[in-house]
Amino acid sequence: MANDDIDQDAMADEWAAAMQEQAEVDGVVPIELDELKETAKPTQSPDLDVILDIPVTISMEVGRTSITIRNLLQLNQGSVIELDRLAGEPLDVLVNGTLIAHGEVVVVNEKFGIRMTDVISPSERIKKLR
Repeated sequence: MANDDIDQDAMADEWAAAMQEQAEVDGVVPIELDELKETAKPTQSPDLDVILDIPVTISMEVGRTSITIRNLLQLNQGSVIELDRLAGEPLDVLVNGTLIAHGEVVVVNEKFGIRMTDVISPSERIKKLR
């Protein structure tokens, strides 16, 4: 059994020498694991500039309802669909489908807009994701 250990150690040394030799031929400089740990430290704060120019879609939801396909196929011009919201209730403001605020419709220079009345905190948004 001692011979097996010596043979394995000798083989490991041969492999290490061969890998070192190949690295020198290829111009690769091997580094020790401790060196890698020192250079791969995480940054203290994430750089948010990387994501600031990513476009997102903001939408406003007036309300929702569920109907059968039969009723959906019977819809035509002038049909009225009852929603789950009362008139005057705040709209949901969604960013990429995630609720971030509630607001009310306003008209500015003949265009619709929304005035934020209640912005959902980031901690509440995270809770809803779980």
